[in-house]
Amino acid sequence: MNRLCLLVLLLAPMAHAGDWPQFLGPKRDGVSDETDIAAWGKDGPRKLWSRDVGEGYAGPVVAGKDLIVFHRVANEDLVECLDPATGKEKWKCSYSTDYDDPLGKGNGPRATPTIRGAAVVTIGADGSLHCLDRATGKKRWAHQITKEYKVPQSYFGVGSSPLVLADRVLVNVGAKKAGIVAFALADGKELWTATDDGPSYSSPIEVAIDGAARVLFFTRNGPVYLDPSDGKVLYSSRWRARYDASVNAATPLMIGEKAFLSTSYETGALMLELSKNSAKTLWDSEEVMTNHFNTSVVRKGLLFGCDGRQEAGPSFRCADPATKKVLWDVPRFGCGTMALAGDTIVMLKENGELLLVQADGKQYRELAKATVFDAGPCRAQIAIAQGKLFARDSAKLACFALK
Repeated sequence: MNRLCLLVLLLAPMAHAGDWPQFLGPKRDGVSDETDIAAWGKDGPRKLWSRDVGEGYAGPVVAGKDLIVFHRVANEDLVECLDPATGKEKWKCSYSTDYDDPLGKGNGPRATPTIRGAAVVTIGADGSLHCLDRATGKKRWAHQITKEYKVPQSYFGVGSSPLVLADRVLVNVGAKKAGIVAFALADGKELWTATDDGPSYSSPIEVAIDGAARVLFFTRNGPVYLDPSDGKVLYSSRWRARYDASVNAATPLMIGEKAFLSTSYETGALMLELSKNSAKTLWDSEEVMTNHFNTSVVRKGLLFGCDGRQEAGPSFRCADPATKKVLWDVPRFGCGTMALAGDTIVMLKENGELLLVQADGKQYRELAKATVFDAGPCRAQIAIAQGKLFARDSAKLACFALK
């Protein structure tokens, strides 16, 4: 296969317009194809259906007539395919797990599944990487990455959502000489390994620069920019908190050909300028945006996100990365997962409040608010697909009409 054909495959759309097939949506940037979200009345958004789910922070994903949910019930991790219109089960795959979170933050999966063509890829908190047949749920292949690669135990288990390209699955495994590993999507064969970087909770993104397919990871050590065809590292740097008891969890965002990375723990944000075969630092600041684990969204070059540690009650702010200025800030706002639909931010806060916020650089403008969950905390990434919102708390998965 020539390089042009490979590039076309790597950058091919993951699903049809209106779907949400992976963590943070079609392009892994929190942006939905929807543009006409309507504010609801005093009774809140119309709930179309709901169903019980087990524990976990893995978000739902949707492609066509398939809704994939990944959760844990008792000592089993469950991957279920549901009808997004009704919530009725189409198939279920389960496997045993003995993961026990050392800090008591829950034992369910953290990483969001990916639907890619005829495959569904998941990774559990214990490091069980599975590729399933999308039509039947039958296992195609599996790896137990923490055991196979002898990965030291992390704070909260495995939480980085794998990046699935046309023919390969990229994972921040976090082992010596296998910090990042590529597996063949068809059969799970190891294709290459790169770096000694430890695992993070940030998910990698694919990037197209000057006609070349590239991938950006935010590992435990810092940014790693590489060629996904062979794992060649084009740029890496150590950029992380100054103390060990910390995590990198927010996913990188592209603003043109510039990459924005953010973390908490008195560290802040980093802006990189990417070229085809390298990268350079444009700025590094603690004053712009410090995302703990919720990834910001970008609208017309402006950042909208939760600034500060979750435990301290972060603010919600808008910042201009070009000038490094904070345009407005709402203190003690709290954490929430976000998606951008047109110029409307849809946010589900940890406390179960669902908000519609105008993506306005001049002021905070709340368009609608309703409490939609009461079991909390709501930490799984929301999904917007086919005019609907799919979201969960610790006990329920629900579908709401957004139009």
